[in-house]
Amino acid sequence: MPNIGTPELLIILLVVVLIFGSAKLPQLARSLGKSARILKAETKGLRDDDDDDKAADKSAAAPAQASAQPSPAPAEDPRDRAARLREEAARLEREAAGQEQPRRQGALPSGEPIEGVPVSDYNARKTS
Repeated sequence: MPNIGTPELLIILLVVVLIFGSAKLPQLARSLGKSARILKAETKGLRDDDDDDKAADKSAAAPAQASAQPSPAPAEDPRDRAARLREEAARLEREAAGQEQPRRQGALPSGEPIEGVPVSDYNARKTS
């Protein structure tokens, strides 16, 4: 393998200066340094994530083994739960779309009108 000495390094440096120009060399060095720092930070972050995942797996395994029996959930009608989940999904969709509108008088939390139920506008008259 050939040894690179001082004359060879000077020739390489001269070729680099001729190709890029003396004004671009500091910018190239800066961008190379930034790239090296970003690469170093990302590899460190990946290592930390791997360590966190291993620690989380170990800590999750211990409580899962300790609580073999699930706690009994309170009895809830599946239809009520489904209606509540639909209302929550509709609200979240409105928030995500940025269309959060105030609830109209006589409307359900999902924004649907109440049909067949008399609704008093007493509160609306009281605040006006």
